Amino acid sequence: MPRIRHRVKRVLRRNSAFRLQVHRPMVHTPDDTIVAIASAPGGAARGIIRISGPETLVCVKQCFETTDPLNIRTANSVKGRLTLSGNLPAIEARLYLWPTDKSFTAQPTAEFHTLGSQPLLESAVQSICANNARLAEPGEFTMRAFLAGRIDLPQAEAVLGVINANSKRQLETALHQLSGGLSGPLNELRDRMLNLLADLEAGLDFVDEDIEFVTTEQLAAGLEDAVQQVGQLCKQIESRSDTQQIPRAVLHGRPNVGKSTLWNAIGNDSSKPAIDAIVSDVAGTTRDYLSKAVEIEGLRCELVDTAGVEQARQPTSVDGAAQAMTQAANAGADLVLYCLESTLSLNEWELNYLSHSHTSPVPMIVVLTKIDAASDEDVVELQRSIHCHANATQVIATSTSTRAGIKELCVAIRAQLDSHLSTEGRALASTATRCKDSLRLAEESLSRARELNAVAAGEELVAAELRLALNELGKVAGAVYTDDVLDRIFSRFCIGK
Repeated sequence: MPRIRHRVKRVLRRNSAFRLQVHRPMVHTPDDTIVAIASAPGGAARGIIRISGPETLVCVKQCFETTDPLNIRTANSVKGRLTLSGNLPAIEARLYLWPTDKSFTAQPTAEFHTLGSQPLLESAVQSICANNARLAEPGEFTMRAFLAGRIDLPQAEAVLGVINANSKRQLETALHQLSGGLSGPLNELRDRMLNLLADLEAGLDFVDEDIEFVTTEQLAAGLEDAVQQVGQLCKQIESRSDTQQIPRAVLHGRPNVGKSTLWNAIGNDSSKPAIDAIVSDVAGTTRDYLSKAVEIEGLRCELVDTAGVEQARQPTSVDGAAQAMTQAANAGADLVLYCLESTLSLNEWELNYLSHSHTSPVPMIVVLTKIDAASDEDVVELQRSIHCHANATQVIATSTSTRAGIKELCVAIRAQLDSHLSTEGRALASTATRCKDSLRLAEESLSRARELNAVAAGEELVAAELRLALNELGKVAGAVYTDDVLDRIFSRFCIGK
């Protein structure tokens, strides 16, 4: 038994070392004390200067005067006067001090909250730099939090996402990721895979012993679960994720079915001058695509009117360019509003489009136009035909002349965009770009491990594939990283964050 215990410890040590595998960056020096203006540039009522590093207390004592007792054991706040450079008089400031390693950066940290004048803040930073500190590089405070294990790489990217968010949707996505929306499931998956690998390699070490750490059925079930979860993460990353633009709804259909009139009718804000599309009975009036930002049921989005899809006549070069623009607009859509004229029966192209609509990852609403010019029987028959070819598709009948169905359409657009762009299951675009290759490789390795286990090719080969998958998942979480990866992420931060 002592020999078995010794070998078990050896297996655990080996997997523990893998769990903590990192490649330390050499670009930044965490032992330096850094300082920067942490508030936004420009004049303000209040400005913030942030310091972090082993010499933080020294900087505070040399640059800050206070009559209140300064506690160097626990977090505290005191009022005093902050020294400026260039023989300027000291200014009133409040010091917030985290004197131990229980701060965001896991180092002694301080913040001075004072007047928001940019020249005063810069003068104070110069004074602090003259006392054992240096100016922080972009993102260095957040990088130190990452290196100290306070946050992982997806959460570090979410910090930048919160700073740069220019819409409620982007802010919600960043906050969801910052709170562990991506990291939580990923870390749980890595833990289960590490335990599975530990059991597998323990069995390899005790191959001469009559000990079974994991059964064939348990290994198969564990691998299947891992493949499914990594596949789900891949879908989460490869979906639209969080774009840097507001959501886009695109009007699509053949010429002269009423797309431009509908574009004019949806989301019109009477308080702003309207930019209307030119409408005409002549087919193909829209040769370019038109776009406007509108608010639909409280959701700000981009509404795009595209050129109608021509099939009947030989297209000209202008037609070809218009169709190319239409395809490009549809490719970037979050929702397609597929317009069909109520007075016309479906042609071959429309039937084919409806039949294949379920293969598109972009949701679609079928909009029947001009119902004021069609009989009730024609509308019902057209709806029946649509449902025969696209059973699950939502169909809304509208008339821009009477405004019938317009309100219902706007409600449906809001609901579809909310569902398609829900915070749950989204990731920041920067995270998606960085992680998609690693997740794909991890999924491929796990699939190979599952196949090797199914044909009893040998537990050594299964373990090797598991290690490859864990290495790629470690890159996503930040347990495994390189200098280049960190530089790409943190160089986009502003100084002071």
